[in-house]
Amino acid sequence: CDHSALAHNFNFSRYTTRKQSSYLFSQANQYTMSEVQKESSDGSHDIELTPFTLFRYVASIALLIFSIIIVGALIFTGNTRVAKETHPAVALIVCIAAIVWLSMIEGQQASLVGLPPVDPDLYKDSHPMTYKNAALAFRGDNLDRYLMGRQFMVLLVVFVINQCAGPLDPTVDVLGLPDGVKLVFLDIGLGMIVFTCILGQLTTQVNASHCMIDFINNYFALFTLYVAMTVEFSGVMHCSYLVQNLLSAMSGKPIISNEPPRTGFTFAFFWGRVLMSIAILGFCLAVVFKALFNGQTMMTVKYPNLPNGVNVFLFFFFMSIVGMLEGMQIAFFAVAKLPANERGTSFFGRKTCDLLFKGNGQNLPGFMIGRQLTVVCSFFLVASITGLNIEPGQGNNIFGIKDGAQKFLNYGFHGAVITTILASITWQLAASAFPIAFLNNPATYILLVFALFLEWTGLCSGAWVLARVFKSALGIQYDEVYVGTPEERMANNHADKEMVFGQDVGHLTGGGFAGHLVGSHDALDGPIQ
Repeated sequence: CDHSALAHNFNFSRYTTRKQSSYLFSQANQYTMSEVQKESSDGSHDIELTPFTLFRYVASIALLIFSIIIVGALIFTGNTRVAKETHPAVALIVCIAAIVWLSMIEGQQASLVGLPPVDPDLYKDSHPMTYKNAALAFRGDNLDRYLMGRQFMVLLVVFVINQCAGPLDPTVDVLGLPDGVKLVFLDIGLGMIVFTCILGQLTTQVNASHCMIDFINNYFALFTLYVAMTVEFSGVMHCSYLVQNLLSAMSGKPIISNEPPRTGFTFAFFWGRVLMSIAILGFCLAVVFKALFNGQTMMTVKYPNLPNGVNVFLFFFFMSIVGMLEGMQIAFFAVAKLPANERGTSFFGRKTCDLLFKGNGQNLPGFMIGRQLTVVCSFFLVASITGLNIEPGQGNNIFGIKDGAQKFLNYGFHGAVITTILASITWQLAASAFPIAFLNNPATYILLVFALFLEWTGLCSGAWVLARVFKSALGIQYDEVYVGTPEERMANNHADKEMVFGQDVGHLTGGGFAGHLVGSHDALDGPIQ
């Protein structure tokens, strides 16, 4: 939810010394590479496969298969909302479509935040659709608009997956599983978390972060980009811009824009949408709190013994967890560019930085993976807490709205709006303005340790295996096959643009994060050979 590439794929050094491959820079400004060189490039992204790593791969894939079986059983026994209210086949088709689209949304972000420094002429002719994506996304402030619209899309799609595949009643019999297994996979939701993280997020993030050019060279990516831009243009998320301006004023740091100041109609249209967004957010919050206090949410179906007051507390708790993890990602990449002695100004700030950046920096990738698991788990819990259990046509519609509007709200639109604005974008913007304050928070250290533990368990290690399978099946290549490494682009008068770091206030790209350098071999994409 945000955003959300993996630090196995991140690099903080501008250039490193390494043995370079032999590329030919053609008159068409494209690199060409022999098959031998392509194999060498593939090998440069691998690290040693240890017995423990192999065990984690096998266990994770087995866990994924088991999770898929459980999800299928829930759907075909009518124990999910969409399956119960429509038909299991409808739930299955919508769930598959949502997973596929989520995988594009997540992978496309890794591509679009990594490509801005690269001269687009290098891939204009060989990858025309990638060039169209870049031409639209990198115009003015469109990248920020895309990221804001994309954030809402992620939340909405995850909420739809929860409606299609999440259990209505986790206590009913599913494949004759023991109560302990049902507690872990249905009540806690491990099955849905593994299913969504591996298939819908991590696998394509792994590939897209190193195969940026190939990944978005299709109409599906361009369509997704236009949808994200349309979502942002609609103004539903525009109250985030009010937060952006307030945080900029509080921090005393200006918001750097690539566009001239708004005037006239543009100014009025922009702030009109901000006011509309505030009204929408207010209505969504009113819906949630009225439903929570009246016991009309999905929590009363799944956990009928929980008091309404506890559900209200859980709403604030998991929204805060999501917000902290979203902000931590931004703060970590912001402070990564600072000298070590400036990264933490308190006891917990120094402990956080010591743990995060110790050794060869592998704890940053671990955090990003563990963070993804925790955020998705929190998304599903928030979806249940905010999801409405109101049957239209029975006279119980919330605030007396029409049946059609009640049906619309029952599928989680209001929850997605609240979570996107209050638990995601606001915290990211706050972290971009006050990264050191985030590091000094004791909760940051606790969540970092928890995320690293989750990554160590290897729950989602199977994503590296699936990424390699899909890469081979689709024939996508590493970026250096087309545009060379950063050093080679510099040697051929196509050096990467210098991105302006340290001016990240009010931007969602992540504390100056622009992915690892395109074609760099410094960032590994997973220990698989």
